[in-house]
Amino acid sequence: MRAGLEVPPAVEAERVVTAVLADLRSGAHRGVVVDSPPGAGKSTLVVRAAVELAAAGEPLIIVAQTNEQVDDLIDRLARKAPELRIGRLSAGDYRPSERVRGHETVRVAAKVADLGGPAVIIGTAAKWATVAEGFWPWAIVDEAYQMRSDALLRVAGRFERALFVGDPGQLDPFSTVETARWTGLTWDPMQSAVAVLLRHNPGLPVHRLPVSWRLPASAAPVVAAAFYPFTGFRAGTGPDDRVLTFTEAGPGDAVDEAVNLAARTGWALYELPAGHTLRTDADATAACAALALRVLRRGAVAVSEHAPAGAPVTADRIAVGAAHRDQVAAIRAHLGEAGAGITVDTANRLQGREYDVTIVLHPLSGRRDATAFHLESGRLCVLTSRHRHACVVVARAGIGELLDAHPSTEIVHLDVPVKFPDGWEANQTILALLAGAASADGR
Repeated sequence: MRAGLEVPPAVEAERVVTAVLADLRSGAHRGVVVDSPPGAGKSTLVVRAAVELAAAGEPLIIVAQTNEQVDDLIDRLARKAPELRIGRLSAGDYRPSERVRGHETVRVAAKVADLGGPAVIIGTAAKWATVAEGFWPWAIVDEAYQMRSDALLRVAGRFERALFVGDPGQLDPFSTVETARWTGLTWDPMQSAVAVLLRHNPGLPVHRLPVSWRLPASAAPVVAAAFYPFTGFRAGTGPDDRVLTFTEAGPGDAVDEAVNLAARTGWALYELPAGHTLRTDADATAACAALALRVLRRGAVAVSEHAPAGAPVTADRIAVGAAHRDQVAAIRAHLGEAGAGITVDTANRLQGREYDVTIVLHPLSGRRDATAFHLESGRLCVLTSRHRHACVVVARAGIGELLDAHPSTEIVHLDVPVKFPDGWEANQTILALLAGAASADGR
C-alpha cells in the first residue's frame, strides 16, 4: 500500500466490480452502467460478467462496436472459460481472424440459427441490428459510449436486461450527415447510447471503475484532471513501479532530449517553430517518425509490474497517433521500412489499444483556427491515454495563443446536456502539463 492511500488500488477496484456484479445478479434493474477511465479493465469486466452469467445458465449476447473489438472479446472469453461455447455473429464475407480460429469452442456464422445455440453470442451493433428474431435474458454492451443511441434502439428488442460498459471521456459517436434536426431531443441519435438510456431511465445504477492499470503514475492524475474532472481515478502503480531506459546512446540532438525527458518524466513536448501550415505538415509528420524511430533504435527497455526484469520496447509496442488519415499516411511514409511494425493511426482507430510509448501529433498544431473537430476533448483524450510508460506530443508553438483567440462560439441549444470537460479547457490542461514537464525535471 502506498502512503496516503487508504486501500490498495486492487482492493478498491475489486469493490466496485463486486458491486457491479451484485447489481447484475439482483435483477432489480433492467440496466447497469459502468463508467471506466482508460485502461481500467473494461474488457476484463465484460469477460468476467459474461462468464458468471453463462455459468448461471443465463444465455446472453454481447454487442461490441467494431469487428476488432468482437475478435478481442472472443479471444479473451475463450481463454478465460475454455469450456464455454461461443458464437461469432458476422457478415457473410467475414474471414475469421487468427484469434477466432484458434479456439475450437467458437463457431462463426452469419445467422443466429446457424451458431448451434451457444451460451454466448458476440457480434457488432451493426450486425445485431439485422437480427429480426430471438430474445435473450441478458446483453452486455461494450464501448457503450461510442454507440449511437439509434443503434441501441435497433437492438433493444433482443434482450431483457443489459450491462453497459464504456469510457465517457473518449470519442463520441459521429455521423457524416447533418444532424441538427434532432438536436435537443431526448432520443437524439447523435447522443451516445448511455446518455439517452440515462435520460429516460435516471434511476439506473451507475458504477465507476476507480483505477487505471494502463496509465502510469505520471499520467493518471493529468488525464483525470483534463478529461474526467468530476469523477477522477488513480493509477494502479506507483511512481517507481515503471521505468523506461535505453541500452544505446543517442546523438544528443533535440529528438534525443525529448525522448530522454519522456523516459524520465512520462511526458515530453517536441515543439516546432510557430507557423500556419498545411494539415499534412511535413516537418511535424517527419518529427513524429523520427521520435518513434529513435525510441526503437536506442533499444528502449520497459520495467514494469509485468516485467520486473525489463522487456524490450519492440516496434509493436510503439504507436504514433494523429487526427487525420492524410497525416497518418505521411508519418508512415517517413517511417519507411525502418519503422515496420510501429502502429500509426488516427485517434478513432487507436481507441481501446495500449502501447508502451506513444508519439502524438497534436490536433491543433499549425492551425489557423480551432474547429469543433480539433477541439473535441475525446480526441485528445484518446491520443494522450494509450501509453504505459511515456508519451511525446509533437506540436508547433502557438497553440495556447490559438486557444485564446478562438474561445468556444458554438450555439447553445435548449435541452442539450452540457458536455464536460469542453475541448478548450482540456487542451489548456494538457498544454500546462507539457510546458511544466521540462522545468519540473530540472535538466
